[in-house]
Amino acid sequence: MSAMKRRYSASDVALAQFERAIAHMNLDEDLVAYLETPKRELIVHFPVYMDDGSMKMYTGYRVHHSTVRGPTKGGIRYHPDVNLDEVRALAMWMTWKNALMNLPYGGAKGGVSVDPRELSRNELRRLTRRYANEISILISPEGDIPAPDVGTDAQVMAWIMDTYSVARGYSTPAVVTGKPLSIGGSLGRAEATGIGVTITATAMMKKLEMQPEMTRVAVQGFGNVGSVAAHKMWEQGCKIVAVSDVNGGIYNPNGLDIPALLAHMAESGTVIDFSEGDRISNRETLTAPADILIPAALEGQIDERVAPDINVRIVAEGANGPCTLEGERILLEKGVHFVPDILCNAGGVTVSYFEWVQGMQSFFWSETEILDRLERLMTEAFEHVWQASQSKHIDMRTAAYTIAIQRVVEAVEARGIYP
Repeated sequence: MSAMKRRYSASDVALAQFERAIAHMNLDEDLVAYLETPKRELIVHFPVYMDDGSMKMYTGYRVHHSTVRGPTKGGIRYHPDVNLDEVRALAMWMTWKNALMNLPYGGAKGGVSVDPRELSRNELRRLTRRYANEISILISPEGDIPAPDVGTDAQVMAWIMDTYSVARGYSTPAVVTGKPLSIGGSLGRAEATGIGVTITATAMMKKLEMQPEMTRVAVQGFGNVGSVAAHKMWEQGCKIVAVSDVNGGIYNPNGLDIPALLAHMAESGTVIDFSEGDRISNRETLTAPADILIPAALEGQIDERVAPDINVRIVAEGANGPCTLEGERILLEKGVHFVPDILCNAGGVTVSYFEWVQGMQSFFWSETEILDRLERLMTEAFEHVWQASQSKHIDMRTAAYTIAIQRVVEAVEARGIYP
């Protein structure tokens, strides 16, 4: 099988990106082995009673990649394709993301192999509480703080927080982030990832001297991240020409009315029957004529089959790992500028950090203060990555990784190896 035809796992991609970065660094081989190895991996199998009285078995995961910079931080994903390899890769990406943003965290990720859309609300609650109980040996405000991810939301975080708190006999809001405001959530958290995508995509536009009113944007994945990014880019004057969700996409070369589309989405639950756009496939959303592509769905969407037909100037990665190794290589050879995932979608974990700090202190900031802090940190991180890319003549992803890895290396060297 040729290299072009080989299918890589999420861990393969994460490790390849890591190895590409360390090629530009002078690191000891033993240290490299330490950095690329997860600290701990938990697999749990647990039963859940369904509404009809039957019982089903589910498998869940929680992986800690690194703890050298602080407690681990990373989301919990509910999706049928969740497996250990994927969670392991996502945990590694969280280590680099947290380090790049200079947050005092290591990287973690978790998930359950389940389609949450097939569960009733009560079944989802029972599954969440049982999973939370199973991973409670790892999570804590000082040790590992979960957050929402694909297929989970503020309500799921509330159930996890309550399950953990009941077992300890007192309320522990700082054990998770992304909670409802009523139990210690942070203003701005729900929109933070999409806002961060907009901040970094706009920063790249400025570097390339692109004017918003002349810029066409395509968004794959019109969920919490993609819809917010589309709306914020639209507000800046960009023309949103294509969007998609799990059911398919719509395209309008003259630009979509995003507020009207959001209202339609809230009513119908999908974008595909919006009257102001032509129906297209998810693949056609990726290849639609545009200047900026925001992949905000799942990993591995841009591969060697679709990349040759993508003709944009910027790919702003709202999702984690949306490009395969071959897909990225093809786009880089075309001269596409990447805003890599560990930078582009770091708005969520940054405001999660703010929420955690507020929870630990029981002192809360205004939404304006939260978003001002977010913009400052995201802009600073972008500038660091851009300068490293220009000075070292390397792509933005590799530059971001070198910065993040070096910060983890410095923490390892400062702490030493026990015993």
